[in-house]
Amino acid sequence: MISVKNASKKFGTKTILDSVSFEVGDGSVFGLVGCNGAGKTTLLKSMAGVYRLDSGEVLMNGKDSFICPEVRQKLFYAPDDIWFEPFTTIEKSAGFYAGYYPGFSFDTLYKLCDILNLDRKEKLNSFSKGMQRQTEVIFGLACNPGVLLLDESFDGLDPAKRNLMNSMVVDYVAEKNSSVVISSHNLHEIADICDRVAILDGNRIIMNRSVDDISADRCKFRLVFTDEKTKADFASFDIKSFNSDGKIIMLSLKGDADENEARLKAMNPVIIEKFPLTLEEIFLEETEEKDYDFKEIFS
Repeated sequence: MISVKNASKKFGTKTILDSVSFEVGDGSVFGLVGCNGAGKTTLLKSMAGVYRLDSGEVLMNGKDSFICPEVRQKLFYAPDDIWFEPFTTIEKSAGFYAGYYPGFSFDTLYKLCDILNLDRKEKLNSFSKGMQRQTEVIFGLACNPGVLLLDESFDGLDPAKRNLMNSMVVDYVAEKNSSVVISSHNLHEIADICDRVAILDGNRIIMNRSVDDISADRCKFRLVFTDEKTKADFASFDIKSFNSDGKIIMLSLKGDADENEARLKAMNPVIIEKFPLTLEEIFLEETEEKDYDFKEIFS
């Protein structure tokens, strides 16, 4: 069990994390989503005990990850900025990990190398970025950690390798009952593997929901009316996004989808269509990115 409680961190006068709290249960994969610069890496490094929080705490099974060496021996952090010793290979690096992690398995590492077609004797600095990311993840799995923290670890992988890595992590979690946190700005990576997803924006967690329930209270509708409608006509709804083309309305509503549909039908549209929202659409609505008119900039 991972418990992050009111985690706050500044660098100089810049607040990176502001009272961030969430929990990750045993045997689960937790997705941490945010734009570049949202604080994902700082949060993962704080969880891994690399950074000391200014306030708040990170507990692994009730113990502080920053001050307890026994916690860190059961925790593996795969950073976004991967670095390997010059001229080292998978076989040479394996000895380093085995010296720190009591549960390290050479057998697991070499079997995963074979599955991913990674040459154990090849210099790691000659690997592509995607191959280096795969290598770091399988080092993590071979260490048999109770907690696995992956920072953008699937970034840049081709779809086939990403699916293969997903299966490895999911099967590992099921077998070892471990807790995994994956950070990403790629929503497709998160939706396919995680049980639960949190959105980090503006230094805070702004949404924390199970993947199964994430769109339960959100739905998109396309409506066609015989007369023109404005946003004011839908003021009684909890609107997350609204687009109008005169008589054609596209809007995303929060709340029970069936209840909202019944209320919209009562407005007598000629056509009403209902669509589930993707995780990417929900992310964009929650982070409320500004819609710039680039035509004016380049004119």
